[in-house]
Amino acid sequence: MRFHLIRRGLGALFAGLCLWLAAGPVAAAVTVTFYGHEGAQVRGGWLYFPHAYLRLHGTLDTGETVDRAVGFTARSPGPQLLLFSGPGILKEPEPAYLAEGVAYLSVEISDEAFHQITARIDWWGTPEGSRYNLNKRNCIAFVADVAQRLGLSTPSHETLSPNGFLKDMVALNPAGSVPGLLSAPAPAPVPAS
Repeated sequence: MRFHLIRRGLGALFAGLCLWLAAGPVAAAVTVTFYGHEGAQVRGGWLYFPHAYLRLHGTLDTGETVDRAVGFTARSPGPQLLLFSGPGILKEPEPAYLAEGVAYLSVEISDEAFHQITARIDWWGTPEGSRYNLNKRNCIAFVADVAQRLGLSTPSHETLSPNGFLKDMVALNPAGSVPGLLSAPAPAPVPAS
């Protein structure tokens, strides 16, 4: 009799575990969204130029929440960049700037891809990776580098039109052409300032 009760209890425990696994926590996922900012806006006395950047947001398998927006720009913007290269920096856009951006393309990635992409993004902030050139190593080159590492096709990044580049990138990457490519950009809530 006692064995029967233990067996029934283990059966119930097993059934409960199976139910928990089937209906368990929502699958973790991180999404990379590629943004463009139109520029030509003045805020606080500053003129904003067109810009490309990306945002990683979601949850890793460990439960850790990810929300990082970043772009690559010149450390000291100015007319000297028309003639010379200079130091570049990774810069996180302000919440208001993020809210004005246009989401062009989103890709859902694995934790492994997240760690690889994060390492590559961070490389752009190192002495080796941070050389800025207005025509060849700018915000568009940064976004193109990350996109290519995710398996996306990219147009030439030797352009000064971030939004033109991103529109062409969307055209080169139809739905289903890359694993994790979302049919429309994932809505990305902007963090409160």
